[in-house]
Amino acid sequence: MVFENVFFVSRDVDDTWSIILDVPEIAPCFPGAKLTEKIDNNTYKGTVNVKLGPVALSFNGTAIIKEQDDIHHRMTVEASGADSKGRGTAKAEARFSLSPEKDGTLVKVQTDLSMSGSVAQFARGVSLIQSVSTSLIKEFENRLNQQLARQIPANLTTPAPIPSTSEKAMPKSDNDIGIGFLFQVLRDWIISLCRRAER
Repeated sequence: MVFENVFFVSRDVDDTWSIILDVPEIAPCFPGAKLTEKIDNNTYKGTVNVKLGPVALSFNGTAIIKEQDDIHHRMTVEASGADSKGRGTAKAEARFSLSPEKDGTLVKVQTDLSMSGSVAQFARGVSLIQSVSTSLIKEFENRLNQQLARQIPANLTTPAPIPSTSEKAMPKSDNDIGIGFLFQVLRDWIISLCRRAER
């Protein structure tokens, strides 16, 4: 299955490109992800925990940067992993492209995902996978930009202001995508039922 996501980074294109390539730095920003080993500058091992509806999955796998275009700010990442409980495998090819936006950069990600074994049954609905990926990417975007807000840009001598607790969402656990996600999945399910009834 193929799906697309976008996220915004509050830096210019060149800075965002450097940030995206710094996998050990940004990995903790992705919900449920943990980097366990850096093989080389293009190959990484880690774990990813994710929920598909009521089912919690944990994958141990490897991600490889297969193509990297520093001029046009594009790259392709291939990832593969196996469920820790032996319920199947997942493979994905993700293509990243960066484009300038007002006050930052828009990162587009097109993912081609395939799953095998019993885990494939949990992911039969494309809308469910899309909802999960959208929620995870949004949480990654929030965490990354909060992390960047704490850093000191080269042209400043004091840190950028950090949003107060009242100004930002309370942190979530790695596997908690939030009430908004549940409503989103319910909405997609209702829409799919309506479309079936119309046929």
